[in-house]
Amino acid sequence: MGLYDTYLAVRHRLHDGEPPAHVAIVLTERDLLANGAFDTLSSALRWTQEYGAERVTVSVSVLDDSVIPTLTRELQRLDTPAPTVVRGPNDVDAASESAAGSAPAPAPSDADDPPIRITVGLGGKAEFAAAVREIAADVDAGRLAPDAIDADDVTDRLVFPEEPDLVIKTGAERLSDFAIWQSVYSELYFTDVNWRDFRRRDYLRAVLDFQDRQRRFGR
Repeated sequence: MGLYDTYLAVRHRLHDGEPPAHVAIVLTERDLLANGAFDTLSSALRWTQEYGAERVTVSVSVLDDSVIPTLTRELQRLDTPAPTVVRGPNDVDAASESAAGSAPAPAPSDADDPPIRITVGLGGKAEFAAAVREIAADVDAGRLAPDAIDADDVTDRLVFPEEPDLVIKTGAERLSDFAIWQSVYSELYFTDVNWRDFRRRDYLRAVLDFQDRQRRFGR
């Protein structure tokens, strides 16, 4: 670790503010096409653990659905510092089919909900629409009364329901179709550093920026 990185790490350690417990990283398929992109992701996941995050969500948006199987396969081979699950559009489809059946889907096990979760080609709009379909199916089956529906009923039907504390987007000030429901109160951090050039110091800058903020959660 270089001198400047060490300086940032010391600032982080001595900072009064709490680091983000749940970090989300938003990527595109183009980000992962660059040489060394998967190695950068492996390193970034280690940095999240090293600097206080207990949970990480990585969202990979795609323009061409045909690349989803290849990206999923590569991400499943990723060298990660903690148990990891990779999910995509098929997981939403399976959940919707389960909701249309005679009983609710079983609660996820610990193996299904590890500390590192990666989505590939699973847009926030599609995820939200799938949650609405599940609610409609439960109402139709008499398992849920319309006037009893609240925000928790949507949250409970999302692929990854937890709200990130910090969302990091590299390369541009555009989030794409990411976790519409979950990120409504998240702190957003944009850097013009491209993913292929993302380093420890860039991650530490994001964490320090988060620690400097006073979170208002929409108030």
